[in-house]
Amino acid sequence: MLYNQQREKRESNQMIFGIRAVVEAIRSGKEIEALYLQRGIGGGLLNELKELLTEYNITAQQVPIEKLNRLTQKNHQGVVAFISPIVYQKIEDIIPQIFENGGVPLILVLDAITDVRNMGAIARTAECAGVHAIVIPTKGSAQVNPDAIKTSAGALFKIPVCRHDNFIQTVKFLQESGLQLVCCTEKTKDDIYTPDYTAPTAIVMGSEEDGVRNEIIRIADHLAKIPMFGEIESLNVSVATGVILYEAIRQRRVDS
Repeated sequence: MLYNQQREKRESNQMIFGIRAVVEAIRSGKEIEALYLQRGIGGGLLNELKELLTEYNITAQQVPIEKLNRLTQKNHQGVVAFISPIVYQKIEDIIPQIFENGGVPLILVLDAITDVRNMGAIARTAECAGVHAIVIPTKGSAQVNPDAIKTSAGALFKIPVCRHDNFIQTVKFLQESGLQLVCCTEKTKDDIYTPDYTAPTAIVMGSEEDGVRNEIIRIADHLAKIPMFGEIESLNVSVATGVILYEAIRQRRVDS
């Protein structure tokens, strides 16, 4: 019951609007999930907000006023933001902790998954599979919002989610830290049973439309595809994630 009350409180306080309210939210350390600024708007207080966005490395989307009016009919002053229900972490802090604790890292990298329900379903599977952390890009990724939280059955409150601006550099960091990069993609003849997942591993899943971006495929240690035997040639990304994750878990259980 207490968990449900806490969850409802977090979900009901997602949106904030008005320049001063957003400024104070940022100054108080709130995680901003998304921020929308009215296109063409200016002014002294707004300049203060823009300076804060630069200082805290927060990306804002310039949108027409009609979009803001659809989000709220109250006096938004040209600014609407959504506070994340989770606290994002840094993968640079998590990897050393895993090694120090004697663990073998299993990291899930989501390359621009855009559907919030896919995000939630993937997080639920990842948490059940014992994945140490999920890595997502700041831009082009689904919001961690109430729909994602609900679909994850609360898993997004339990598994570390790391959101990074320089996504390619973050992926390279994982390799430099001793993790093999396994990309789940159809652009290979090797299947998901080929890699040795008992080694420190980062599994990369691509977007629903475009798959894993070429910049990551080029630097991957392994490319792996899920065998298909029916007439439909692809799986939903959340289902595909479950398939490859549990191959990794199967190998690790056998090895132990």
